[in-house]
Amino acid sequence: MESITSLISNLDKIHTTELGKERIKRNLCLDTDNVVSWCVQKIQASNDIFREGKNWYVSVDNCVITVNAHSYTIITAHKTKRK
Repeated sequence: MESITSLISNLDKIHTTELGKERIKRNLCLDTDNVVSWCVQKIQASNDIFREGKNWYVSVDNCVITVNAHSYTIITAHKTKRK
């Protein structure tokens, strides 16, 4: 299993598409235009990062951020469901 240092050491490569930016803002109800910076800050603050298949999953502050492990593209982010 690949170490999370692979993701952490490549934070400068993290990006998203315009559609991804809008999807993340909508899903998380964000009031910021700099979605990538917001996500990078959350990734740095997380203690719950794991890789499953081709994606990294970052759980932090009641949300999950999904990042492609090869391209470092933020695919989506969504709020976690409370039990």
